[in-house]
Amino acid sequence: MADVKERIADLVSTNKVVLFMKGNPTMPQCGFSARATTILTHLGAEFAHVDVLSDPEIRQGIKTYSNWPTIPQLYIDGEFVGGSDIMMELYQSGDLAAQLQG
Repeated sequence: MADVKERIADLVSTNKVVLFMKGNPTMPQCGFSARATTILTHLGAEFAHVDVLSDPEIRQGIKTYSNWPTIPQLYIDGEFVGGSDIMMELYQSGDLAAQLQG
């Protein structure tokens, strides 16, 4: 598990914005991942993505890393932001756009 934690920490620290999701931005594999990518795309955010379906260790490891049980998970500047519901709330309030520009 230490190797997975290190891989996740590296992904989170080397990308300003990273989305752990099911599928990829052009073919999300669940509605929540689709909503998350739509929000980020609408805001014009450049973001890295990790398809947890293609890597079972990451799929479980990210839940432990963040202490958050669901996917997708968004990280900005190395900090866990939340899943698609939190992203939607932050988007609607304008706070997500501010975080992405920060």
